[in-house]
Amino acid sequence: MAIRKKSTKSPPVLSHEFVLQNHADIVSCVAMVFLLGLMFEENYISDPTILWRAYPHNLMTFQMKFFYISQLAYWLHAFPELYFQKTKKEDIPRQLVYIGLYLFHIAGAYLLNLNHLGLVLLVLHYFVEFLFHISRLFYFSNEKYQKGFSLWAVLFVLGRLLTLILSVLTVGFGLARAENQKLDFSTGNFNVLAVRIAVLASICVTQAFMMWKFINFQLRRWREHSAFQAPAVKKKPTVTKGRSSKKGTENGVNGTLTSNVADSPRNKKEKSS
Repeated sequence: MAIRKKSTKSPPVLSHEFVLQNHADIVSCVAMVFLLGLMFEENYISDPTILWRAYPHNLMTFQMKFFYISQLAYWLHAFPELYFQKTKKEDIPRQLVYIGLYLFHIAGAYLLNLNHLGLVLLVLHYFVEFLFHISRLFYFSNEKYQKGFSLWAVLFVLGRLLTLILSVLTVGFGLARAENQKLDFSTGNFNVLAVRIAVLASICVTQAFMMWKFINFQLRRWREHSAFQAPAVKKKPTVTKGRSSKKGTENGVNGTLTSNVADSPRNKKEKSS
C-alpha cells in the first residue's frame, strides 16, 4: 500500500513502458469491471442468502469458473514476475506474503466450494484496491491529486468491517444452521464445525493483519508529513539591558540593598555628623 513517488517523467499513456510499469493497476481496473458484470448476473445484491443457501456450491457458471482460474493464474505468475522485474531483495519477503495471502484465500474459496462468498469478498476488496490504483494513476500524472487517497483510507476501513460482517453472517450463522453438516468429499460438502472455525479464523486474522499494516502506514505518513511541515524553531538569545544590570550589580540582588551598601563610608560619615 505504499505510495511510490516518481523519480523521472512518466512515460506516455498506453506506451510499452507505461504498460509494464502500471500493468498491475490496469489489470485491477479491468478485473473490477468484470467482477461487477458477474455480481449483477448472479443476483448477489438482491438476494444475499445465495451466499449460504444450497451449499455446497460445486456447480459454477462459466464466468465464475473463468474468474477463479484467471485469478489463480494471475497470482501464480506474480512469483516469476518478482525476478523479471528485478525486485529489490528487501522488498521480496513483503511481496511473497502479499501474493501468498491472495493465493491462500482464493484457492481456499474455490476448493471448499465457498465460491459465492469468495466472489463477494473479492468484489469488496478489489473495489477498494480499484480506488487506490485509480488514485495512484492520477498521482503519477500530477502529484497534487492526493484527495483520492483520503477516500481510499475511509473505504479501506469500511471494507474490512463489511468483510468480517459478511463472513460471520455466512459461515457463522448461515452454514451453521444448514441441515447437511457432514463432511463429504464426493459431494464437496465441507460444512463442519472445524472447517467453519478455520475459515472464520483465517479471515479474521487476515483482516487484523491488513488493518495493522494500514495503521502503521498511515502513522508513518503522518510523521513524515509533520516532520516536513514543522518549521525549525530557533532559540532567541536572552538580551539583558545594561542599565538594569548595572543597577542590579550596584544595589545588590534584584535591586535590594545589601549590608555592604548600608555600611558604606558615606553613610557612616553622615551618621557621625
